[in-house]
Amino acid sequence: MPDHVDHILRQWAEARPDLDVSPMGVIGRLTRLTRVMEGELRKTFARHDLDRSSFDVLATLRRAGTLTPADLMRSAMVTSGAITQRLDRLEERGLVVRAPDETNGRRVLVDLTEQGRELIDRALPDHVDTEHRLLSAVSPEERDELAVLLRNLLRSLGDVALDD
Repeated sequence: MPDHVDHILRQWAEARPDLDVSPMGVIGRLTRLTRVMEGELRKTFARHDLDRSSFDVLATLRRAGTLTPADLMRSAMVTSGAITQRLDRLEERGLVVRAPDETNGRRVLVDLTEQGRELIDRALPDHVDTEHRLLSAVSPEERDELAVLLRNLLRSLGDVALDD
């Protein structure tokens, strides 16, 4: 069944038959898919009084443990100012705590509070359920194949693991 992107591709084929617009089929669908998925994830986060950036910080601390603001900044790929704002908001809500590193007085360490840990432990299963629902149209095998293809594409564009 044709989708909106197919319609656009047909129009371009008529308007500019000299151009290979096939990349628009992938990029256009990824863009539209991102918008749809972000909207659904935003609803999930809102049920827990979170937004994407707060969820990301809490989830990173939950899976990695105590980190420095610089570690969180690298993980989130944002500026130091952005991570500071996120941490300020989360600290005001009692979800994270910043404390001096006892082994290096120049460093600050960030950790979840008990309240922060409880919140992310409640939100995470809901988040994973939403992701499962969003991918329910593809089989587990197709999902694995898609993950490999997307990883390859990301790596080709310079997106490498933090520990690479």
